[in-house]
Amino acid sequence: MGRLDGKVAFVTGAARGQGRSHALHLAREGADIIAVDICEDVESVPYALATKADLDETVRAVEALGRRIFATKADVRDLARLEQAVQAGVAELGRLDVVVANAGICTIAPALEIEPLMWQQMIDINLTGVWHTLKASLPIVREQGEGGSIIVTSSVSGLKAVPQLGHYTSAKHGVVGLARTLAVELGQERIRVNVVCPTNVDTDMIDNDVIRKIFLAHLEHPTREDALDPSSPYHDFHVMPIPWVEASDVSEAVVYLASDAARYVTGITLPIDAGVLIK
Repeated sequence: MGRLDGKVAFVTGAARGQGRSHALHLAREGADIIAVDICEDVESVPYALATKADLDETVRAVEALGRRIFATKADVRDLARLEQAVQAGVAELGRLDVVVANAGICTIAPALEIEPLMWQQMIDINLTGVWHTLKASLPIVREQGEGGSIIVTSSVSGLKAVPQLGHYTSAKHGVVGLARTLAVELGQERIRVNVVCPTNVDTDMIDNDVIRKIFLAHLEHPTREDALDPSSPYHDFHVMPIPWVEASDVSEAVVYLASDAARYVTGITLPIDAGVLIK
């Protein structure tokens, strides 16, 4: 038996990276999945975002685990579309117990050099998009009257300042405040609201030419192998001798927070950070 047998989980940004990993880990524990992703690029983001083919692969992988999945294209900036997606997923799968507000982007610039569009799209996706996700899904969880688990993806940047990430840090601090507020407001309904705060995660959001050039500015054409070198600045970010964590490391925390093992855990920020916050 799985820890989430009979549950349904809603995951945003589920086409690849952490979102796909979360969907698969939740499915392995018995949950059926409602999955959404933007499946298109965003103007201010310098790396390619997920595609419809990526979302289709998430569907295939969840179904290969013997679980049901409802997947559709949706932008977290569009509240009406998110509401439609969640309602359609619940109509097909029967209920909603777990919400993982995971969708997000990362761009980099010194705070006073952030362009207005870059700022606005960061806030719209990483902060307002989380609020939209919860606003679209929580009424269904509340109406069921059986409690539930809400898990918001923040970052170590939601708990400390990180240079060249002023807009990202602002959004990630914001979702921590939102989650803590909801934990207080919904606790009497046995709805738990928690936050995961990863360090760098080995996904396309971190492992791309643009981000590598930021970390490895001394190299003309930095590669993944350069990032993995123990002497690289990627390692300097952590106490432990690693450049990043794996998406599965974050997913294990998500599964714990979604399960009854964490039935009295609410309002926390859980770092998966290889020691960033104690350095």
